[in-house]
Amino acid sequence: METDYIRNFCIIAHIDHGKSTLADRLLEYTHTISQSDMQDQVLDDMDLERERGITIKSHPIQMKYKYDDGKIYTLNLIDTPGHVDFTYEVSRSLAACEGALLLVDAAQGVEAQTVSNAYLAIDADLEIIPVINKIDMANADVESASAQLTELLGCDEYKIIHISARTGVGVKEILTAIIEEIPPPEATGSKGTRALIFDSTFDQFRGVVPYVRIFDGYIEKGMTAQYFVGGLDHEITEVGILRLKRIPVKRLENGDVGYLITNVKDVRQIKVGDTLTLKEHKATEPLPGYRPIKPMVFAGMYPIDSHDYEDLRSSLEKLRLNDSALSYEPNTSTALGFGFRCGFLGPLHMEIVQERLEREFNMELITTSPNVRYRVILKNKQEILVNNPADMPDIGNIDRVLEPYIHAEIITPSEFIGVVMKICIDKRGIYKSTTYLTPAKVQLIFEMPLGEVIYEFFEKLKSNTRGYASFDYEVIDDRPGELQKLDILISGEPVDALSLIVHKDRAYTQGSALCKKLKEVISRHQFLIPIQAAIGHKIIARETIKALRKNVTAKCYGGDITRKRKLLEKQKEGKKRMKQIGTVDVPQEAFLAVLKIDTD
Repeated sequence: METDYIRNFCIIAHIDHGKSTLADRLLEYTHTISQSDMQDQVLDDMDLERERGITIKSHPIQMKYKYDDGKIYTLNLIDTPGHVDFTYEVSRSLAACEGALLLVDAAQGVEAQTVSNAYLAIDADLEIIPVINKIDMANADVESASAQLTELLGCDEYKIIHISARTGVGVKEILTAIIEEIPPPEATGSKGTRALIFDSTFDQFRGVVPYVRIFDGYIEKGMTAQYFVGGLDHEITEVGILRLKRIPVKRLENGDVGYLITNVKDVRQIKVGDTLTLKEHKATEPLPGYRPIKPMVFAGMYPIDSHDYEDLRSSLEKLRLNDSALSYEPNTSTALGFGFRCGFLGPLHMEIVQERLEREFNMELITTSPNVRYRVILKNKQEILVNNPADMPDIGNIDRVLEPYIHAEIITPSEFIGVVMKICIDKRGIYKSTTYLTPAKVQLIFEMPLGEVIYEFFEKLKSNTRGYASFDYEVIDDRPGELQKLDILISGEPVDALSLIVHKDRAYTQGSALCKKLKEVISRHQFLIPIQAAIGHKIIARETIKALRKNVTAKCYGGDITRKRKLLEKQKEGKKRMKQIGTVDVPQEAFLAVLKIDTD
């Protein structure tokens, strides 16, 4: 196949601006999917994506389109996520493309992730086609959205395509722009075969299935695949293209997007971002690949049944194949036993991983409260990284603690400036600038500690702005902070899984709020349970769960009072012994309580 008739492109946009709906219309218009198979969000094949109405995974699919010149073009589309936590998915999709449709909602205009994704596409040197969607909505403001897009991209206003992905208006114009404006793939001139592994999935019958974009040469069934990172050899048993299902073909050539099957069952042998070459046509240099991803938010994941530890390890390995931004390492908690310390790109990413483990792998998990990675400088000048509060050194050995700061960009209607600034400043944000994008829409820039953003910040921002504010951030540097480890003691025993790293000024309020919350969720026992919050050896807050009291005197009808006293004394002695040997059942809700403490 000549590369002149191939176009590789993706759709990028802010959340809920219509990426998946536009993908549906493109598939419908090119007759890639029959009417019987058609449904809303057809590429969002996870139940989780359908329930939440968001795209979590990138989805590649191939379409054939007969253009006005009579030639049939191959269009490889990759639908991408829009949430800030899945930016890594977007960057991987861009590396496999030559062009991008930048979608903007006519009613909402340019939002935080629109800006972020536009810069990603510009950095990747892609041809950007600006598109304004939802022009049929009653509150659409096409003129304002056009002005914001031309300001963002520096393009001419006549180049912006106006569409309604819901009704199909403007879809033909988009296909024309894809063919006329996005350049065809070009060979890099390498003598060997080179393909970029931009994603992969696991098939329980056929093993690891890598998705590849061919940059040089060709790949056929029966050839031997080699990898620059792995260094292993695997015989290729099938090559094919991606429609709604995998379709085997004879050959994948330069410019094609498709899949390979090598019957590799060990998920660690194939890595996303690696370059695949062939033993028969070996390349000497790998493709650029991707920059290594750094997790920003950490949490412990422990199986409720300790016998499921190996199943959890296997599930995480398979999930990581499909979500390369996830990282994990074995960890032990005195309260929860054996588990894993997992790294995520953000709080939503953490939530999605937990739900996928529970749904797709039938795991029953306890997840500890999330926290960020801290750099701790000890008094002996040694530096250590701490991503688990339980690993924080003793307060007497610490010289200073550095925490990650983010550059936060919030786009909101101007009427909410005051409330947004209050939320950010309450979270220790440093105000930087205000820019009016239009008279009714404003961009606020803050520098904030990342640790303050992972606890319900996004939810608070949305609820206080009636859902109109959009939020994007990038980590900039580490800065010193007055941070301390807050321990929670239940019946005098520290529960390491409930430990937090908090700012000195908020230690008392957070400790007190957490004790109150734990008192609500831990059930009463036959003995008294003190719940204490401590900084070092100093107790700063306490709540007490009263003991259940059985009425031991119920059977005494009248008679001598001494008989009742004897029974009560006996009960008191029994409770003392029980307290010495009794253990407190801490429910999963207690670990979730950390996420819900409100110290305002």
